[in-house]
Amino acid sequence: MAEALQNALADWNPDEEKLAAVTGHKSHSTGSRRYRLTAVCLGVLCVLLLTAIPLLWIKFNNLTAERDGLQRKLSELGKATQEGWICFSSSIYYISTEKKSWSESREDCRERGADLLIINSREEQKFIHKLRGGQQSWIGLTGGEREGVWKWVDGSALTTRFWGIGEPNGSKEHCVITGYVSDPVKNWADFPCYYQLVWICEKRILMRGGTLVSLESWTHWNRAEFCPSSDLTEAMSYRSDRIRDSCQ
Repeated sequence: MAEALQNALADWNPDEEKLAAVTGHKSHSTGSRRYRLTAVCLGVLCVLLLTAIPLLWIKFNNLTAERDGLQRKLSELGKATQEGWICFSSSIYYISTEKKSWSESREDCRERGADLLIINSREEQKFIHKLRGGQQSWIGLTGGEREGVWKWVDGSALTTRFWGIGEPNGSKEHCVITGYVSDPVKNWADFPCYYQLVWICEKRILMRGGTLVSLESWTHWNRAEFCPSSDLTEAMSYRSDRIRDSCQ
């Protein structure tokens, strides 16, 4: 197509066009060249349109799938808040009302589509301190594979630590709790995994293609209404109807 356009342009003679305009006579070759140039240009335009339409259609389908996925997530979050989940930052949390061993606690979290809590920051640790209400709670940290090597339930290594003074200190204590002492931050301790304690589940939200989507990327969304700050009073007052109203 590009070669045809180049040939048509090469055949076009502007001086011949001017002469035809002055004399009032148009040669057959001049009309033929003009027609050929017009046809080639239209052909190029058609090729460009045929190329662009599938790309636009793919983009439209991707946006539609993304919209449907976000609406589905909002519906799931609305249901979760009715079941007692609390929202903070980019996760939702559930604290149990009964006591189980560490492995039984993790099994319960998995049945809820979540896992035991992973604490990544000081702010999150303070939030959990308020959430657990003074109870000692299992978190998703163990050292079962090798003594002194602690890993989270997702396989990641422990980097941010909030051990209580003198902790960890047990040779047969391979599971970790939060709330061992009254300090709101440094209160972790290693415990025997068979102890019966409450537990905290965590579920990451707004996952897309294996990547966490930041709430700030939703230009139509008010982040303060979706996930409150570290103020637990705000989090506890969160209601699923605020999600439903925003979806309408």
